[in-house]
Amino acid sequence: MAVPKRKVSQARRDKRRSSVWKLEAPALVKCSQCGEYKLPHQVCGNCGYYKGKEIVKKEA
Repeated sequence: MAVPKRKVSQARRDKRRSSVWKLEAPALVKCSQCGEYKLPHQVCGNCGYYKGKEIVKKEA
């Protein structure tokens, strides 16, 4: 049966595992109404539109 000759150091172990926990940037899409970047499937925070309809009234 294969047995490791030496214990793997914490630095070596952690270097191997480090890429698993990288965060990805959220996907952004342009608002069809104002062109501002927003999260997909969310009301635009700039103009208040979602799918071409005004959902939240924004004052200029």
